[in-house]
Amino acid sequence: MTQEQLLILAILTATVGMFLWGRWRHDMVAAGALLACVLAGLVAPAEAFSGFGHPAVVTVACVLVLSRGLQSSGAVDVLAARLLPAKAGMVASLAALVGLGALLSGFMNNVGAMALLMPVAMQLAGRLSLPPGRVLMPLAFGTILGGMTTMIGTPPNLIVSGFRAQQGTGSFAMFDFTPIGLAVALGGILFIVLLGWRLVPAREKASTEGFETGAYVTEVRVLPDSKAAGLLLREIERTLDGADAQVIGLVRNEVRMNAPQSGRRVLAGDILVIEAEVDALPEVLSTLGLKLEEAGSSSAEDETGQEDKDEKNHGRDKAGEKAGHKAEHKAGSAGEDAEAEAEKSPQDDEITLMELVVRPEAGLIGRSAKDLLLRTRYGLNLLAVSREGARSKARLRTLKIQAGDLLLMQGPLEALSEFAADSGCVPLARRELRIPDRGKAWVAGLVMAFAVGGAALGLLPAAISFALGVLASMALRTVPLRAVYESIDWPVIVLLGALIPVAGAMESTGSANLIARALLEGVARGDAIVGLSLVLVVTMFLSDLMNNAATAAVMCPIAIGTATALGVSADPFLMAVAIGASCAFLTPIGHQNNTLILGPGGFRFGDYWRLGLPLELLVVAISVPMLLLVWPLRG
Repeated sequence: MTQEQLLILAILTATVGMFLWGRWRHDMVAAGALLACVLAGLVAPAEAFSGFGHPAVVTVACVLVLSRGLQSSGAVDVLAARLLPAKAGMVASLAALVGLGALLSGFMNNVGAMALLMPVAMQLAGRLSLPPGRVLMPLAFGTILGGMTTMIGTPPNLIVSGFRAQQGTGSFAMFDFTPIGLAVALGGILFIVLLGWRLVPAREKASTEGFETGAYVTEVRVLPDSKAAGLLLREIERTLDGADAQVIGLVRNEVRMNAPQSGRRVLAGDILVIEAEVDALPEVLSTLGLKLEEAGSSSAEDETGQEDKDEKNHGRDKAGEKAGHKAEHKAGSAGEDAEAEAEKSPQDDEITLMELVVRPEAGLIGRSAKDLLLRTRYGLNLLAVSREGARSKARLRTLKIQAGDLLLMQGPLEALSEFAADSGCVPLARRELRIPDRGKAWVAGLVMAFAVGGAALGLLPAAISFALGVLASMALRTVPLRAVYESIDWPVIVLLGALIPVAGAMESTGSANLIARALLEGVARGDAIVGLSLVLVVTMFLSDLMNNAATAAVMCPIAIGTATALGVSADPFLMAVAIGASCAFLTPIGHQNNTLILGPGGFRFGDYWRLGLPLELLVVAISVPMLLLVWPLRG
């Protein structure tokens, strides 16, 4: 064993140990390993940061941004509303949910797919009277399985593809992972849905919510092409039952009807007054094709007759005058610019949603959104109000605000903060509420489809195809510009960029071949099938304890070295690494999706293996024969 081999093995051992210890974040450990290799002379300084330009790293970053576009446009919400059954039984509902999660994970970041479907899983658990964990864990494992099916489904697949390209045989194609990944995913999902969910411990949900906002009352307009147009109210209410929402009023020709009869037919142009939890609003809007009334109306309504209003409101209490004078001063000082402010493009400031609670001494108490000229003065919309006690019979824009009300406001973040300071309200939270936009949802879906198609058909390298997709998403505003860089999981990018040169040092020093020979002589004893199974199992074991991308980067050189020592094709061994690195089912730290459900499911560290262990054994049983069939050893 040479001095260089001793050095790289010592660095690798320390790196894996630090990953397992978990005291330092994985990107810090990877950066430390890279710098140690540079200082030891194993990686040339000029090549130290070459990994950050690696196609796999660029592709991972681009896929994360495109996934954000699918999320923020509401495309996934629309898809979920159409594909998930509302009143099916346990097996059918769970199969639809887990299957949808797996499908989405094949084409977008599987952590993003999990985050999108978690609220749906919680609703399903409530409808089926199940502990949340018995739906959340199957969904988490299903999204992990789905990521195996395409090259972009999970970072390990991209890393494996990159290592194959370095061998001079070209990278794997988009759907080269599909035959084995699909077989494993289908087998795993069937097991989870039919039997596996029963193995999940029945834990109570941990009380980790920050606050309970209660139901909001909001107004939604029935558009001419809306599914609600022409339906009876009772039909609409049956549809809303799944979202725990209800119709409490109807506005037609500016006349509000409270508690309208269930036999009344809803017409295009009507406004429905709906009571719903804020997180259920996207489902309500997408299911029936409705549009938030206040978000879509113009500021002209606020200005109509406002001078009379201001005269009538003159002489209010001092707290009201204080907030009012400050806002009026702003309006006056920018009098000639009011129209320019009102017409300011939403592209200039990214729009967000924020919940505000009205303090007892707030200056806006007793005033309405129309009185406050929210759009003209601040460029804000009042989307919904949550109030304890009796429901108001007033329209949303004329509703008199009271102390303790919760206001769901929409607008630029700076304007929201300014309004909160001026009015004496307390911001509670920024809401990641996705208001479905059919146009943007279609655009986001088409951009992703073209990016996938360009890579799958070999028209462009994957990194270039997805980078073009990101550029198109930014130009077409399917991803808010401010969110482009927020969408990228930078610790994962640093991890990949740092470990790629380290893995190259393992190969160049011959350390990977040294480890491979030790495994072959000590365990496999020259048997290629045993060697393949060993690579798969070791990769799965490491992935349960450390980041899956790091596992793939460490195991790829060993897999190639093992195949070389056996005199067989490296393809089945690289595919074994891809499958094994994605199968982290034994611990909550092996995959981010497992960590996501730890609190909401009320799980403990030792709860995961009960479903995870039989699932991993099933993965091995399916994977090894499929690897030998699809990627022959002597191919």
